[in-house]
Amino acid sequence: MTIRTRIQTLAFAAAAIAATCLVRAQQPTSASAASAPQASSARTAPLTQQIPPDPQITIGKFQNGLRYYIRANQQPEHRAELRLVVNAGSNLEDDDQQGLAHFVEHMAFSGTTHFPKQDVVNFMQSIGMKFGAHVNAYTSFDETVYMLQVPTDKPEVLNKALLILEDWAHNVSFDPVEIDKERQVITEEWRLGRGAGARLQDKEFPILLKGSRYADRLPIGKMDIIQNFKRDRLTKFYADWYRPDLMAVVAVGDFDKAAVETLIKDHFSTIPAAVAPKPRPVFTVPDHAGTVYAIATDKEATTTTVDVYGLTPSRDQSTIGAYRRQIVDGLFSGLLSGRFDEMSQKPGAPFLGAGANHGSFVRTEEASTLNALVKDDGVEAGLDALFSEAERVTRSGFTATEFDREKKVVLAGIDQSAGEKDKQPSASLAAEYIRNFLTGEPIPGIAYEAELYHRFLPEITLSEINALAKDWTPDRNRAVVISGPQKAGLTLPDETRLAAVMKAAAAKDLKPYVDTGDTQPLLDPLPAPGLVLRETLANAFGITLWELSNGVKVVLKPTTFKEDEILFRAVGLGGTSLASDKDFIAANTATQVISAGGLGKFSGVDLPKQLAGKVASVEPFIGDTDQGLSGNASRKDLETMFQLLYLTVTAPRADPTIFGVITSQTKTMLANETASPDFAFSDALIGALTQNHPRARLMTPAIVDEMDLDKSLMFYKDRFADASSLTFTFVGSFDLPTMKPLVERYLGALPTLHRNQSFRDTGPHPPKGIVERKVEKGIDPKSEAAIVFTGPFQYNQVERVAIRAMAQVMENRLREVLREALGGTYSVSVSPSYDKFPREQYTLGIEFGCDPKRTDDLVKTVFDQIALLKTQGPTEQQVADVKASLLRDVETNFKQNGYLLQQISLRYEFGEPLDSLFAISDYYNKLTPAMVQDAAKIYFNTDNYVKVTLFPEKKH
Repeated sequence: MTIRTRIQTLAFAAAAIAATCLVRAQQPTSASAASAPQASSARTAPLTQQIPPDPQITIGKFQNGLRYYIRANQQPEHRAELRLVVNAGSNLEDDDQQGLAHFVEHMAFSGTTHFPKQDVVNFMQSIGMKFGAHVNAYTSFDETVYMLQVPTDKPEVLNKALLILEDWAHNVSFDPVEIDKERQVITEEWRLGRGAGARLQDKEFPILLKGSRYADRLPIGKMDIIQNFKRDRLTKFYADWYRPDLMAVVAVGDFDKAAVETLIKDHFSTIPAAVAPKPRPVFTVPDHAGTVYAIATDKEATTTTVDVYGLTPSRDQSTIGAYRRQIVDGLFSGLLSGRFDEMSQKPGAPFLGAGANHGSFVRTEEASTLNALVKDDGVEAGLDALFSEAERVTRSGFTATEFDREKKVVLAGIDQSAGEKDKQPSASLAAEYIRNFLTGEPIPGIAYEAELYHRFLPEITLSEINALAKDWTPDRNRAVVISGPQKAGLTLPDETRLAAVMKAAAAKDLKPYVDTGDTQPLLDPLPAPGLVLRETLANAFGITLWELSNGVKVVLKPTTFKEDEILFRAVGLGGTSLASDKDFIAANTATQVISAGGLGKFSGVDLPKQLAGKVASVEPFIGDTDQGLSGNASRKDLETMFQLLYLTVTAPRADPTIFGVITSQTKTMLANETASPDFAFSDALIGALTQNHPRARLMTPAIVDEMDLDKSLMFYKDRFADASSLTFTFVGSFDLPTMKPLVERYLGALPTLHRNQSFRDTGPHPPKGIVERKVEKGIDPKSEAAIVFTGPFQYNQVERVAIRAMAQVMENRLREVLREALGGTYSVSVSPSYDKFPREQYTLGIEFGCDPKRTDDLVKTVFDQIALLKTQGPTEQQVADVKASLLRDVETNFKQNGYLLQQISLRYEFGEPLDSLFAISDYYNKLTPAMVQDAAKIYFNTDNYVKVTLFPEKKH
């Protein structure tokens, strides 16, 4: 479990909104946006022109006020994304209802008119969909959104899924027995979210959002209310705010649009309209003069951060002119963040990382921000650097070369997105339509947006960008938020000191920024090419294998899943296992420190400038038993990717200055890690599982001292000295005639030694028998338990399927028992993993969080459930549900370049036949209850496991 992160991530990302005004839905009862008069071309329309909706979307509104959005889309195939959006969240709660908006969301999964108790989840599992991944919901300050992903190969499934949404809209049961069960589940969700981040938020919100509803209406609510509210207060919230005029239905997927519109009309048009509805209030953050300060510490905080917010009321976003303004804001954010990024790579940098941004804050407010991660004693230096650089831009502006690069980056990104206009994920489109309903974000489609970028980027001037600097975070409606650890010898600066730092920045003598960069070619001269000596075809799988003259092997799988996505992975055996224990840290950090130095003639600072506007990347990796490369490119930048690949192997750079920065910053980042209960828990668990092996230590400041740049470079060069050990796999939107000359020139020129090296088994080895450890760390009343089984494994497709299916059966059962029946946890995971190298072995972990008082009983329940699965086996329905889920995964996974790349590459690395991948559905179809029961008997070996439990510190 992870501690919830920074304030803006925790509170405002959940809202998932962009503050804009409403785009008018088509009237009357139902209409298609395609039938509306078309707006002028995006290239020529006046700035005052309203941005039109994408003609592919059907937008309608029923007489009861409910709106709907429908779009046919085939990514992924045979799937539909369905949403019920309710324009009501925790801000609408009365004082004695705090937490009940979220509670209503939970109750929607605990019984409706047509789906009593857990039947919604049961139905979704029966069609192969998983709880959490494909059936979920969230509640925020201003809205509640319910989400389903369902298969569309059977019309009755889609109809039943829409019935679920209809029931959520007006037929939730609110069974008193289920309410009492859910009190405990929500308490466990609250418990899961506690920690340093939550405590810091508790101190910061009342200042940052003072005077607003947002300051005291966190969706999780108040636990005393959750435990004690009367049922009528819950149903009152539902009756007041779950009504058609505050709702929208969104349907995006691989279906017939007209048929889905008919289904939506059947399910939602007859829901009664609200009688004398309560006005839906809008909540703002009051203006304030000058700057407010929120300074908070916590004994478990592990980092120190500086955040500056400049709040302004949300502006109209519905016009072409408003879109242009957003582009300008984005350019400024990118340029200033680029300056900060360059600063962070210099010795003695005032922060470990920093950035600038402009966007939605809460629904009625937007904000320009400056953020920095600093040393514990570096708050003033970090704040000074943020304001000094903003002041430098105010005086001297950005340079023309910086501006040109940023425009290239932005244009490359929008062009790549527009190129995939027919391959956009349905979930992403659904999210856009949700934002349109809630906040009026325009939904013209990515092709229209690309036209706007191409229109405005050439005409936006550098002076226009520079003019934003003086008012990015003005001294009005400004908030400075400082957070850090509470520990002896550390005192964060007070308001007076912070104000003085910001004031002093405006009076500093600041020299204009001098841009660096090199316009020479990335690679010059080009290497002499090799040749493809042998071609082998695996026609049944659409795969071609080339063997090059230098011994390099290349596997190619062209696909049409994306219009413009090419991925690769190269792997060979060896890895850090070939380093001595003494040099392990240098070997294990080699790719990190060498990659940071740049490539060839270009430093780590200059290389990104050289690649501005290119969609191409290459990353080296060195694992325990292998090493290799991975990367991606667009078609037009494919040769750039090959050049980067060639340089990554042949021309790494060891930069002592960057190495010093990395080690210093890493020590700073790790300085407070031991204050975290999560760190203590992980340290104990890893220590127990690896018997405290020296190669399995969590990174600490002391271990950073073992890093050695010269040794890292030596090891890196050795691992990539012999390309004949590498097998390159390419998957994506390429053709073989285009690939062949690039493969021959760049891969055929790689150095080879034909060493035929393998790996060593250097450990660690899991312990034998039962190992139990108890950790006492943390302030909050929360515990965590991990039970991890290990042992030998037969690494083949049959056993991989068996352990995965068995783990999924067990996870479903534990969720039903620990969460739904006992209210003992918010979530439980059962996670299998297995290794081929350095030895065939498996790990099977069960983990959950809970009330410390219930930990031992819940652990016992887990072992009881394990015993039942081993002695009685699963039911036919449990296996059928898991089988359906695995087969549904095959449908979507096999249409994803990343999945195929990983799986094909692994087959060649491990010497497995390709049919073990492409016939995987056959393995799933053969699953039986007996196979799952046998897997439980083998892999839940209760004579051989590690159990680690985390409890709060005892009060003395």
